[in-house]
Amino acid sequence: MQWEVVIGLETHAQLNTVTKIFSGAATAYGAEPNTQACAVDLALPGVLPVFNRAAAEKAVRFGLAVGARINRKSVFERKNYFYPDLPKGYQTTQLELPIVAEGGTLRIQLGDYEKDIRITRAHMEEDAGKSLHEDFHGMTGIDLNRAGTPLIEIVTEPDMRSSAEAVAYARALHSLVRWIGICDGNMQEGSFRCDANVSVRVKGTEKLGTRCEIKNLNSFKFLEKAIDYEVRRQIELIEDGGRVVQETRLYDPDRDETRSMRSKEEANDYRYFPDPDLLPLVISDAYIEEVRSTLPELPQAKRERFMSEYSLPAYDAGVLTSSRELADYFEATAKALGGPLSPSPLPQAGEGDADASQLRNAAKLAANWIMGDLSAALNKEGKDIAGSPISSSQLAGLLKRIQDSTISGKIAKEVFSAMWSGEGEADAVIEARGLRQVSDSGAIEKIIDEIIAANPAQVAEYRSGKDKLFGFFVGQAMKASKGKANPAQLNELLKQKLAG
Repeated sequence: MQWEVVIGLETHAQLNTVTKIFSGAATAYGAEPNTQACAVDLALPGVLPVFNRAAAEKAVRFGLAVGARINRKSVFERKNYFYPDLPKGYQTTQLELPIVAEGGTLRIQLGDYEKDIRITRAHMEEDAGKSLHEDFHGMTGIDLNRAGTPLIEIVTEPDMRSSAEAVAYARALHSLVRWIGICDGNMQEGSFRCDANVSVRVKGTEKLGTRCEIKNLNSFKFLEKAIDYEVRRQIELIEDGGRVVQETRLYDPDRDETRSMRSKEEANDYRYFPDPDLLPLVISDAYIEEVRSTLPELPQAKRERFMSEYSLPAYDAGVLTSSRELADYFEATAKALGGPLSPSPLPQAGEGDADASQLRNAAKLAANWIMGDLSAALNKEGKDIAGSPISSSQLAGLLKRIQDSTISGKIAKEVFSAMWSGEGEADAVIEARGLRQVSDSGAIEKIIDEIIAANPAQVAEYRSGKDKLFGFFVGQAMKASKGKANPAQLNELLKQKLAG
């Protein structure tokens, strides 16, 4: 039997406001437990919530970024349940009228294909506190610093058909909320966490299977592993004659398995009702347009522009727009090397072809180095692009020396390593280490003559038709020049000399 996987995600993104959603307490991470929980967060008698306008602004930014409809009127409700880290006994959230309604999409890219994932809604709510189980010897501690931190919960339609698609969506969403400046995306600190709703059905059928929700997945790796395990579990259960029960499950990374947490609640289990202490939130068209005017160029638009202006392949453009900081770094480097192509149609043959080609080559050179050597160095040291010891202007300075044949691509890697270690700008490293490329044809000819004289047997074999020996001579010549010979000149002169 062929099975189809159906996945929808609910993602909680903490909004990076300075204070909480209904109180003036700070939201900064890492404070001593219970030092950032005020009377409102503790639900002391007589306190009243006051809505944080900044939370609405950030929620609207998200809605506009995904092209969703913004509700001009949204309502806060009380979601009633008891848990030790929820002092009020209810969570203030939005159910019937969320701030961000339907109509939004987020595009994902997997290999050669793209897919739009539909956004069902995004609503504002307050985060709960945190239960601490370590170092309490059989007891649980409660830290209420996080209680009241503003969240948006972003809910998708069940549009994903594999764990790979779910991870691609989560990565795209993670990039977007950081790109538009509403969430720091720190998964280790709980700023961005996902719940996965997973079900299976016989391929070709329309009816959805019974879903299970896997809670609080705080890494892309765990998201993928939890979904894959849950899919296997459900298929095996059905094929063995059992049935899937709707429930909430937790993922145990140590055992790489999901396990039952509680039966899945329905909305009526929470006894939702409008919060009598909070008026409906009313947003004007003028305010929405004001927020729209502050949005940066969005990832998809920038990706398409990189492909048109810089003639980058789709893959390169996708990688370089995976974060706003990386995109800015690339563009600054590319502009320093030659600037973007004109957005107008490319010139006809004979009309500026050389300039257009030079600009394309400069952008591609920058992209290759950023995705290659720079990314490898950053990954090795666990840094992101903001922590790079080589700035975009410094990298451009290095790449210019490749363009003007001062150094070869191979020597450039040595210069890059020296720059990474703090030895200064590219020009300073090249001069200090004597790495300038040899472009003197007389000097290169002398090296070639010595190589030919020292290897008469190989010369005879080459001239008898063994063309593969050409690489041997190139290697010997580059070794003799300590890698400094201009490769293009060396190849041309070597061919002439070997031809006899």
